[in-house]
Amino acid sequence: MDRKMKIRDYDIPFSGLKLGKHQFEYQIDQTFFDAFGYEEFNGASLRADVTLEKMSTMLELEMQAAGTVNVNCDITNEPFDLPVEGGLKLVVKFGEEYNDEDDEVLVLPHGEHQLNIAQYLYEMLVLAVPSKRIHPGVADGTLKSEMLRKLEELQPKAPDNKTDKTDPRWDALRDLLTDKK
Repeated sequence: MDRKMKIRDYDIPFSGLKLGKHQFEYQIDQTFFDAFGYEEFNGASLRADVTLEKMSTMLELEMQAAGTVNVNCDITNEPFDLPVEGGLKLVVKFGEEYNDEDDEVLVLPHGEHQLNIAQYLYEMLVLAVPSKRIHPGVADGTLKSEMLRKLEELQPKAPDNKTDKTDPRWDALRDLLTDKK
């Protein structure tokens, strides 16, 4: 698949639009993330709603996205659908040259007639995914997997105070701490 062909689907030709608000909707799947070379997701099913408000001297964009991405659990490596939602506001102004150094303000050169929002959607969605991804079955105890069984088996056991003897050197240090109080 040609990367530019897919990214071009996210061009918004604003020059022909009337002043006021305009709605755009995008269905985002795994091919969108593949175009950026992002391989953290097994799959994706997201919907992005973009509102563009065209004014005489600038544009305001509000992007909202929600859906699921299929990721592997950090604990069990089991794949699961993780709900994701994100939002981004962007102001587009016009100036002498292109400038995207500010996260919230984009400067397009005078004479531009379209805006590609793919990079902004990509960053918004990738940042909306939590850094720790835990299968919901791990949290509620319903997931049964070989990896969880092995982790429980290898988990350190809590010491039994009745049978475990402590090291006398530590006992002496503990006595020093309690004597000072």
